[in-house]
Amino acid sequence: MKIGIIGAGNIGGNLTRRLTALGHQVSVANSRGPETLTGLAEETGAHPVTASEAARGAELVVVTVPLSAVPALPKDFLDGAAPGAVVIDTGNYYPQQRDGRIDAIEEGLPESRWTEQQIGHPVIKAFNGTYAQDILDRGTPAGTPGRQALPVAGDDPAAKQTVRNLIDELGFDTVDAGGLDDSWHQQPGTPVYGSQGDVDTIVKALADASPERTAQWRA
Repeated sequence: MKIGIIGAGNIGGNLTRRLTALGHQVSVANSRGPETLTGLAEETGAHPVTASEAARGAELVVVTVPLSAVPALPKDFLDGAAPGAVVIDTGNYYPQQRDGRIDAIEEGLPESRWTEQQIGHPVIKAFNGTYAQDILDRGTPAGTPGRQALPVAGDDPAAKQTVRNLIDELGFDTVDAGGLDDSWHQQPGTPVYGSQGDVDTIVKALADASPERTAQWRA
């Protein structure tokens, strides 16, 4: 696939490494400009671009920037994406640690629903509770006993399946975590956040989640 990744931090950088290694054509952008991505480009063969260019022609776009930076993304950054492009949101709301207060999320709007509203395009929530190093180190072939599983939430079944297929290619099982309104089950502070468990573990963790934010994850 042709894939655009916006954000070259830990998750974005390691997705760039793994997806290029799997043969996907990856364009990657960050907030500082493509000239700062020379090392990652040389390492992986990815194309360093601006945020406005990352989605151009892409069948799948990964938005992996701090939540507070989402409103600052170029307003037209998805205009050049391929028809029916799938957008993955890996973001998390860290009000005390990074993002400041976002009233709508504090009032109960799921984080990825907020991101979807900001960018004007449906999103699939995935990779948000995954350790970046796991993307490099813990992938295993399908059928491996105890294979690590990742939750995936979203409203479009076809888009969700595209993401689940890609995650399987990366070496992980997936669990359908429901629609985007259910994606609070995998937000920071929930049992599934940071879990390295298998399918059964992830299913139970999602079921055990509470919609009540703990003090650590509120502004």
